Amino acid sequence: MSTETTIAEVKKPAEALLSKRRKKLVTDPLVDSNPITIQVLGICSALAVTTQMQPTLIMAISVIFVVAMSNFVISVMRNTIPTRVRIIVQLAVVATLVTVVSEILKAFAYDMYKELSVFIGLIITNCIVMGRLEAFALGNKPYDSVLDGLGSALGYSWIILAVAFFRELFGSGSVFGLPIYDSIAGLFGENFSLATNGLMVTPVGAFIILGLIIWVQRTKTGYVEH
Repeated sequence: MSTETTIAEVKKPAEALLSKRRKKLVTDPLVDSNPITIQVLGICSALAVTTQMQPTLIMAISVIFVVAMSNFVISVMRNTIPTRVRIIVQLAVVATLVTVVSEILKAFAYDMYKELSVFIGLIITNCIVMGRLEAFALGNKPYDSVLDGLGSALGYSWIILAVAFFRELFGSGSVFGLPIYDSIAGLFGENFSLATNGLMVTPVGAFIILGLIIWVQRTKTGYVEH
């Protein structure tokens, strides 16, 4: 008489939605693996759109949406995309999302659309977007891919916003269009004034601010490029 032994399969517990590994997908690109200051990607828009805070914020939101959603879509499709046409598929997905962003701006923020239309279109060729699709979304699950996209986009966003803050403040004497210099000068009387620096509204000013941010960050983290 044979005795059957049933071995119950022990299922591994599901990973928490915000486990330590998943948190690192979001937090690492903010500083330690920042796409601009460490990987030196997406530099063009960091120099071109950062003269004012408002358009820079719109650009940052647009990149966050495109990177996160393109990562999600490509991750969902990853097992059905033939290897030899994966770049074409990725470009098609990114171009579709960029078109959606462009049309939303055209409908609800036409002034920003006119100011940013060229740069919004260039998101299609942004190295950060294509880099995350190739390096992560093609080999990972949708949720993790969204987190990775959010992390990279947020890392990009805070850098360009920081550059825009200093460029607008020193170059135009304002922040989000608010006349900071005039308000400060008013506290000291009519004869007191603060001079703006025209260099800050040129690409050279962006290079200087971005270089200082990279220097401070790498000094703090001890990162050395090999």
